[in-house]
Amino acid sequence: MPENQSPNKKPEAGPAIVLVEPQLGENIGMVARAMANFGLSDLRLVSPRDGWPNERAVAAASRADHVIEAARLYDSVEAAVADLTFVYATTARARDSFKPVREPETAAANLRARIGAGQSAGILFGRERFGLSNEEVGLADEIVTFPVDPDFASLNIAQAVLLMSYAWRMAGSADVSKPRFSAPEVPPARKEDLHRLLEHLETSLDRNGYFYPEHKREALAQKLRTMLTKAGFSEPEVRTMRGVIRSFDYVIAKGGLAPADKAEGGHAGDDAPGDADPAPDGTGKPAL
Repeated sequence: MPENQSPNKKPEAGPAIVLVEPQLGENIGMVARAMANFGLSDLRLVSPRDGWPNERAVAAASRADHVIEAARLYDSVEAAVADLTFVYATTARARDSFKPVREPETAAANLRARIGAGQSAGILFGRERFGLSNEEVGLADEIVTFPVDPDFASLNIAQAVLLMSYAWRMAGSADVSKPRFSAPEVPPARKEDLHRLLEHLETSLDRNGYFYPEHKREALAQKLRTMLTKAGFSEPEVRTMRGVIRSFDYVIAKGGLAPADKAEGGHAGDDAPGDADPAPDGTGKPAL
């Protein structure tokens, strides 16, 4: 337990800090210390290079033992964020993505509002050498970046966590006026459920030849993941979407829809609304 913390004091709910493949135990320890400085305690580690537990992490934590001892280990980013409903990805460089990009203060205020409403949220931090991959950023809802000098944008992982932890703390001290009433809250979907929806959709599209030509498959799949992640689906909406996909799967299995006409270029550039595949009878009328 850190100094000056009452044994009966319940820790404040805060965002999960997710470190993706951290390399050095010392860096994990310094992250734990930064978290403890600003009242955060939910540390999640994805495949740390030097294994876990780690004595160097304990030494570098400087009495932030409660954070180190409660740290949880995962073998994938998907597993680490599965129980969360909103995730930020930290990055110092522009990405090929249409996700909203926030500064730390705005991100922290958003986290405060969501967690205050009973939601679960987290922040992804990448590897010391090259940060997060595009695919990992794609698992997040929004991006948070720091106003660093573009000529020297690299931050140590503990520095990045410290900046976000400070922003989180400061967002809690601001006197933010609230409206007298608001719309009822609909629980956002957990990442685990969203990932299942994405897998279901990609499997169904694979079966029906959507990803054509093959060399554009990953780009098309990434576009779909970005669109659906950005939508901010609630739990009921995810269930509805999966029901819609199942209904199409059923109709296609019964022969009610024609497969995509690959001879006309497949779907790689098929962004125009209202396009429909021709019916098998050649009438040009959609089968459904």
